[in-house]
Amino acid sequence: MAHSKAGEPMTGAQAIIRTLEALGVTDMFVLPGGQILPTFDPLFSSTKLRHILVRHEQGAGHAAAGYARASGKVGVCLVTSGPGGTNLVTALADAYMDSVPVVAITGQVPISSLGTDAFQESDIVGVTMPVTKHSMMVTSADQVAPSLAAAFEIASTGRPGPVLVDMTKTAQSGQTVFSWPVKVDLPGYRPVAKPSAKKIQEAADLIVRARRPVILAGGGVTIAGAAQDLVDFAELTGIPVATTLNARGAIPDGHRLSLGMPGMHGTVQSVLALQRADLVIAVGARFDDRVTGKVSSFAPGAKTIHADIDPAEIGKNRAVDVPIVGDAKDVLQELGKTVAERLVAGATIDLTAWWRQIDSWRKTYPLGYAQPSDGRLAPQYIIERLAELAGPNPVFVAGVGQHQMWASQFLKFSYPRQWQSSGGLGTMGYGVPAAMGAQVARPDATVWCIDGDGCFQMTGQEMVTCALNHIPIKVAIINNSSLGMVRQWQTLFYGSRYSDTDLNTGDDTQMIPDFVKLAEAMGCVGLRCAKAEDVDGTIKQANSITDKPVIVDFQVSRDAMVWPMVAAGASNDEIQYARGTAPVWDDEKN
Repeated sequence: MAHSKAGEPMTGAQAIIRTLEALGVTDMFVLPGGQILPTFDPLFSSTKLRHILVRHEQGAGHAAAGYARASGKVGVCLVTSGPGGTNLVTALADAYMDSVPVVAITGQVPISSLGTDAFQESDIVGVTMPVTKHSMMVTSADQVAPSLAAAFEIASTGRPGPVLVDMTKTAQSGQTVFSWPVKVDLPGYRPVAKPSAKKIQEAADLIVRARRPVILAGGGVTIAGAAQDLVDFAELTGIPVATTLNARGAIPDGHRLSLGMPGMHGTVQSVLALQRADLVIAVGARFDDRVTGKVSSFAPGAKTIHADIDPAEIGKNRAVDVPIVGDAKDVLQELGKTVAERLVAGATIDLTAWWRQIDSWRKTYPLGYAQPSDGRLAPQYIIERLAELAGPNPVFVAGVGQHQMWASQFLKFSYPRQWQSSGGLGTMGYGVPAAMGAQVARPDATVWCIDGDGCFQMTGQEMVTCALNHIPIKVAIINNSSLGMVRQWQTLFYGSRYSDTDLNTGDDTQMIPDFVKLAEAMGCVGLRCAKAEDVDGTIKQANSITDKPVIVDFQVSRDAMVWPMVAAGASNDEIQYARGTAPVWDDEKN
């Protein structure tokens, strides 16, 4: 952290900017308004802070989250009061569900106007309290630096999450004496990082006795920077690893111990391995319903080791035999040391029969797809080709829906923070602004946003932001002219009654909007691809454009579906490999 002369007089607004600079912030996503205007004046003169003017406050929040996920640093956004703050709520809830460190600064009316229903007044602290790790109001200039320092500490430590700091106009306009660093005093806030040695020993006992163990790696592994520790532990023990949606890339997909993603649209081998396991070692995962299916029937014969930095998650959804509170990196390192000692002392872990069974599932139920009967592109093929042609060290960001699941299935992830999407909240519209944030965080990476035609229309205006700020993201719109995942459910569970899921974006006679024309109107390059033989050339053309954002309209079949699938609320035992097939479990029992 930078040091400042003790006793510098300045306004609270100037102190906001100086504090952000001292905290090491280099980029932020902003949208000004009346009650935050005092802070935008000194921001204008800052030489250390790049401030990117977004087109909607939700975009600022998602961009800050995309920046945080791609970089591992705290993402920052700055907006005004009233609707400025309320427009952030979805992005904050999204970051909260996925444990993303974001600090959101909002303007607020002067303290003399609080509670009077003043113009653009809202109780944003109260509104966001359920969807942030912490929310606070700053009422005096003297509180500015300590409050922001505390916000960054809370957002980035323990289980990370978003923190909202509501800056009254009184605090911004008031005078203070600024000095740095400041003391951060957070009574009662004591995140536990080091796991209990006793619990590590108990876990090791179960691990060396298990014959059908599975590691369930969650997003906490990536957050903790523990991906290599996960691989080391898995290689030491030979235990297969299932990676949740937010943990994709924590172990390379090409690694022999990787099972891929579990859950509703996971790989068959991952789902069945967890169902047949005698031990589940969950690290940084929260037993989300999209992973477990009907939770009472999840991994019914397995004992459970659950390690998480948030003690509130342990035992919340799944009864636990060995609870371990601690940082995923520390847990995996300590488990590795302890199990290695057991192996040196003569213990053995023989998983030969277990791997024979898993390899049989892999061979029998590989990920695949059928070619569409309507002559249009298979979306899975596009994503396969993107995986091959995206270039060195790409970063992939996805919206929410069918395209998100196809991306998680058919992209090949090699390293952590290569992938991000909205997991817990399932926020349509996440993709474009988050990709913008990721590109700002990783300017040397090729950032591909895989989006749907529905998702894109929710936050696609941020492509204007990208064009004006020379942020050259590439967007692959998987255009099935539908709200695809909802349509899939209507096909399967509602007798093909397609109520309000037709978007008209891929209709050759209508095409509203025309994404190529829209791209050009927003200062981007627009491309369209409707034939399989043109896919590779289109992707290569998009990759060759580095000075502008690119939007590619890939026109795909609206009847393509995501398989495998476990229906919502069903047991994972009922996973179906493809439409019209019996549950895989029935085959296994016969």
